[in-house]
Amino acid sequence: MSHQSETLHKPHGQVTSQGLRNQSTHTQLMKVTLHLQQTMEDDITQLKTRHQQPDPGLREQRHSPATREQEASLVRSMCQVDNLFQPCPPLDSSGHVGGGQQAQSSRQPDQLGHHLSDLQATVVSCDLSNRGSDISALYHSSFQHYKTYLGDKYHEEENPLGVINLAVSENKLCIDLMTERLSRSDMNCIEDSLLQYADWRGHPFLREEVARFLTYYCKAPAQLDPENVVVLNGCCSVFLALAMVLCDPGEAFLIPTPVYGGFAFTSHLYAKVELIHVHLDSEVTDTNTRPFQLTVGKLEQTMLEARLKGKHVRGLLLINPQNPLGDVYSEHALKEYLEFAKRYNLHVIIDEIYMLSVFNEAITFHSVLSMESLPDPQRIHVIWGTSKDFGISGFRFGALYTQNKEVASAVSSFGYVHSISGIAQHKLCRLLQDREWIDTVYLPTNRSRLQAAHKCITTNLKALKIPFLNRGSGLYVWINLRKYLDPCTFEQELLLHRRFLENKLLLSCGKSYMCTEPGWFRLTFSDKPLCLKLGMRRFFQTLGEQKQDWTEKQLEDALREQSAS
Repeated sequence: MSHQSETLHKPHGQVTSQGLRNQSTHTQLMKVTLHLQQTMEDDITQLKTRHQQPDPGLREQRHSPATREQEASLVRSMCQVDNLFQPCPPLDSSGHVGGGQQAQSSRQPDQLGHHLSDLQATVVSCDLSNRGSDISALYHSSFQHYKTYLGDKYHEEENPLGVINLAVSENKLCIDLMTERLSRSDMNCIEDSLLQYADWRGHPFLREEVARFLTYYCKAPAQLDPENVVVLNGCCSVFLALAMVLCDPGEAFLIPTPVYGGFAFTSHLYAKVELIHVHLDSEVTDTNTRPFQLTVGKLEQTMLEARLKGKHVRGLLLINPQNPLGDVYSEHALKEYLEFAKRYNLHVIIDEIYMLSVFNEAITFHSVLSMESLPDPQRIHVIWGTSKDFGISGFRFGALYTQNKEVASAVSSFGYVHSISGIAQHKLCRLLQDREWIDTVYLPTNRSRLQAAHKCITTNLKALKIPFLNRGSGLYVWINLRKYLDPCTFEQELLLHRRFLENKLLLSCGKSYMCTEPGWFRLTFSDKPLCLKLGMRRFFQTLGEQKQDWTEKQLEDALREQSAS
């Protein structure tokens, strides 16, 4: 692509002394801000520690004027540093820096005000309980960048300079097909039963259709039982319900990492369940035959270490196909993981939300529901939803399938606060019933569009010699940008993440997936072609700036050495 060389290689002659000074100041300010952010996180950690201790006097200590003033002072310091930053250069409609005189600053005063208000609300509120402060801090730290995106969303006509979101895993490739199907007359039904309270497990007609759907697409050896189905408003709701009914506070699940960060947020929000990380690394060895490979040996080692620390592990959490790696577990590997869990009497929660998003036709997806016999069927719980495979995350639909009647009954109680509207349940039922449309129209089109989008992204990554995992499933690519970090630290990863955002591009950094190696990012490719093309231009622009900074820093160091001599 012609813009790559223009973006990534800026002539040395364009580097000015003013640019060196600006870059140095900018870098120092960002480092100070990161330090203050870490200080704030430490303060929040102290609040959590006090919350966990039983001494009632500590609650009064938390609300003491001295503590509140300390927290307020911290926020004021952060705000002062934040105000020193110059607004980042605007992007023109083609995705390049410098939109002309008509371009607006990327950070408007009202946006900055909202940013600081959120920060102050997170730290200095004395109206929340310890638990409320904990939740508020977790929320703001988890979703601050997403909130920035929501306040400045890209739109081709209404906001072409807005933020492009290649961080959130949403499938936008077949919105045209889904809109047409959901607009048909069979979707429009208003009956008394749909407007009233229903079975908290979900309407019987939807649970029956989910059982038929999973029987067919998971290739189950026998018809699945609708009585084993519970539907709630999203897969995270299903997971949090399972965490609540399977674990007491302080107990734990094993979870291979890097992994979808929503589980960490959800497990802390309600259940206070610890997630013990089974760390996977990218290095290929005799025992690690591919990057980030999950083996029973790693599960065994982590389980042993957890027991030595006195942890009470209740289950194993898996995602298949995996997020963010894209790995599709073989049937043999799945059996090994399930047999490991049985040896330790562990429940297995397996999220198969991407099961119909395997676009590489050479790869076969194996659902645990397809197995003739399961090692411990009463402790295996499957989650699936329509958010990813059908691109309708706004419907908020998630389904649990478990043979354990006791677990199904307990999870059903969460339908009291996490149920789906009757109207939405009817539409979902009609959608899942239309097997002909799904098989002949939607799935083939979705698969081909995923293939094309994936090829577009990976071709550009190869041109820049950026390593990535080529797994052929999911809506994203796990990419390695460590060569753009100097030094290769999580602090530098965060700086690069922020630089992407300054260029109006939102990506997900590896640390948010509990990755132990700095430099990994998840890039979602399941967006419309025009948006994806513009997003990649901004991606190249950011990496070009990163490389240019190295050149300027080297020149600055050389000038300093000459002055010293």
